[in-house]
Amino acid sequence: MRVAAIQLEAVPADVDANLQASERLCDEAAAAGAEAIVLPEFFTTGIGFLPELVDAALPPEGAATELLQALAQRHGALVGGSFLCRDGDGHIRNAFFLARPDGTLAGRHDKDLPTMWENCFYVGGADDGVVAVDDELTVGLAVCWELMRTQTVRRLAGRVDLVLAGSGWWSVDESWPPRALMRGLERRNAVVARRAAEAFARYAGAPVVHAAHAGRLQCAMPWLPLRYRGRFEGNTVVVDADGTVLARRDPGDGAGVVVADVEPRRVASLAAPDRFWLHRRGVLPTAVWNYQRAHGRRWYRQHVHA
Repeated sequence: MRVAAIQLEAVPADVDANLQASERLCDEAAAAGAEAIVLPEFFTTGIGFLPELVDAALPPEGAATELLQALAQRHGALVGGSFLCRDGDGHIRNAFFLARPDGTLAGRHDKDLPTMWENCFYVGGADDGVVAVDDELTVGLAVCWELMRTQTVRRLAGRVDLVLAGSGWWSVDESWPPRALMRGLERRNAVVARRAAEAFARYAGAPVVHAAHAGRLQCAMPWLPLRYRGRFEGNTVVVDADGTVLARRDPGDGAGVVVADVEPRRVASLAAPDRFWLHRRGVLPTAVWNYQRAHGRRWYRQHVHA
């Protein structure tokens, strides 16, 4: 199967511009023969601590889903990606929709846990992310730091032939003091971001097609008198089931498409470690994860779903 992953430089909260860019890049992927195309998470909005993202959330039957279905039918390909989706119960979720080549929806997966400031904008889901496309192909859906958690391995390993994943992974702001510490944290963050999909393929025992964001990001910081200035880590990649990288687009390459041929299959996988994270987190990243989660849940109750 020829697969493609999209690397996007989103315009924050500009749904129309991002849908147009997504359509153009998916058309480019299809022109290269892709039979499955994945867009990054938040492909309609981008991500950051940006209050305007709340009003940019779309209904499940809205413009983003319509585009995925139209592209799938136009190109006779699987097409999927996640976006901020406001459901009928009033909650927003980070929902990955996958459309079949005939334009019908194969399934939906809601990201299980928001990452840091993402807690401001959506709540987590509880489905397993396993989607039967047809009698011969079962796909696993995973979103960003789900590739970092053992619980994702437990729900997908040995059950899927192909993993479609998308992320919006941002960097550590290296301009904050002490700069030597921040630079060191970012070096480690960038290494994990680069290797996450490769490692996950070995844990899942299936090829991984991973779409991502690139470009710069500026926004406020939750509960801190600082402004974040950073970038997205990119690393749009296609990885074989044994962890071999078949195609990659680095963050400095900007928006574009990676295409590779993979064999959807299930192989023997690595056992997940007996801990929450697949990759160990340091003290400071763990502290930021927890303080931004606490802030985000409160912010969500105040501004999104009272």
